[in-house]
Amino acid sequence: MGKWPHHSCDAGKGPAVQEMDLNGKVLIAMPEMGDPRFSNSVIFMCAYSPEGAMGLIINKPTDELRLNNLLEQLEITTTKEARDLPVHFGGPVEHGRGFVLHSYGYHSSLSTLDVNDDFAMTATLDILEDLANGRGPEHAIITLGYAGWGPGQLESEIAQNAWLICDADTDLVFDTGDDDKWDAALKKLGVTALTLSADAGRA
Repeated sequence: MGKWPHHSCDAGKGPAVQEMDLNGKVLIAMPEMGDPRFSNSVIFMCAYSPEGAMGLIINKPTDELRLNNLLEQLEITTTKEARDLPVHFGGPVEHGRGFVLHSYGYHSSLSTLDVNDDFAMTATLDILEDLANGRGPEHAIITLGYAGWGPGQLESEIAQNAWLICDADTDLVFDTGDDDKWDAALKKLGVTALTLSADAGRA
């Protein structure tokens, strides 16, 4: 832990996939998800291209680690304006590396990936320094690690009904409690966990 890069994530720089564009979408784990790391997870997709995909789990806060603890480990001085935000488990890949999913409009002096008109992602140290001083984006979810897929891997999982896909909005991502995001994302599709369980039982 405490590993925070001074360079940005380069995922998703390739051309858009014609059949499906998951940039800025949300993946919802189906109830029968076999991997416990992704059970009931809601994943915001930061980058998607023929070369692969990268997203951040946005509804799994760590039990004990918060932003103040992370800033202390990184020896970043905080001010009284600093926000004490939870730190989330963003996924099993590079779980010692930090990423911040945030509202559009903030740009790191080093590098920020604009996902769409509502969301952006920064993986450089300066965003933490800004948050420590009461600056930075209006909304932010801090994660350690990310979820990554190689070429064709995510498409295969979607074809096997491992994930549902819905549009992301700032209310769902930033304003809904972590415990409620999975159900709220399903509700956007007009389904419930009971409906999914019943369908799975008939399969």
